[in-house]
Amino acid sequence: MADLYLITGGAGFIGSNVADEILKQGGRVRIFDDFSSGFRENVKALGAGVEVVEGDLRDYDKVREAMDGVSYVCHQAALRSVERSVDDPLSSDAVNVHGTLHILTAARDAGVRRVVYASSSSVYGDSTELPKHEKLTPSPVSPYAVSKLSAELYCRVYSKLYGLETVALRYFNVFGPRQSPSSQYAAVVPLFMRAAIDGVALEIHGDGKQSRDFTYIDNVVQANWRSFHSEGVAGEAFNVACGERHDLLEIADLVGKFVGRPLELNHVDSRRGDVKHTEASIDKICSMMGYEPTVGFVDGMRKTFDALQAGAN
Repeated sequence: MADLYLITGGAGFIGSNVADEILKQGGRVRIFDDFSSGFRENVKALGAGVEVVEGDLRDYDKVREAMDGVSYVCHQAALRSVERSVDDPLSSDAVNVHGTLHILTAARDAGVRRVVYASSSSVYGDSTELPKHEKLTPSPVSPYAVSKLSAELYCRVYSKLYGLETVALRYFNVFGPRQSPSSQYAAVVPLFMRAAIDGVALEIHGDGKQSRDFTYIDNVVQANWRSFHSEGVAGEAFNVACGERHDLLEIADLVGKFVGRPLELNHVDSRRGDVKHTEASIDKICSMMGYEPTVGFVDGMRKTFDALQAGAN
């Protein structure tokens, strides 16, 4: 029988895209989600053969139930957003840290082969060194970043102490189809695109010159798939990105070209806990896993815009 993959947060943007790939590769999928931010439509689109366990990461008994018979775990579920964590650090800790500890403990006890954990570029904090590489000492500047780093360290400890293979993937600003623009804490790419389509001003935090290594979803899916099966990577952390950066004004200009008109910009205060620039070194994941970005920034932006305009989000 094909391997069973448990995807926490599988109804969400990244999780459902990873599920697509696993199914294409012949694996079986079980989704664990509380549907607080994920969408049932994403699960339905995966097909009737996908199992669903509805539950909260903070409910250890439910997590343990979902782990039965699982070979690999793709742990995407989290309370995302720096801003949300500044508003509510207790919930970020409870879900992102203790929820991950529940996943690791249940996976260890169930004999899972490997847990692939969705970490974040935010763990690097406000270090001015660019590009960010995995040997940099983490320096988180928000409760969200602290929670992601703490859970990442738990992954490493479980790998070394208990023999549960883990891989942590430090995502750099993932974007693509299925990413919702409707949340209060939505990512900048779908927010800008939705505003442009609706004909309203784009909200720019600060001067708009802050830059990020924006990473199209296909590249992230590839990194997850390789992380399940690559040899010699247990206990490691890897950047997942494209190795280049683009600022918010550049994004606004590109989206304006998509809609065929210059966009009105509304500059507001900078967000609390944000860093000015991020750019990743991807040498480690390329050399150890054979990862290579397949979709660049401009192509990814066009694919995302076309999907949003067609109502795919």
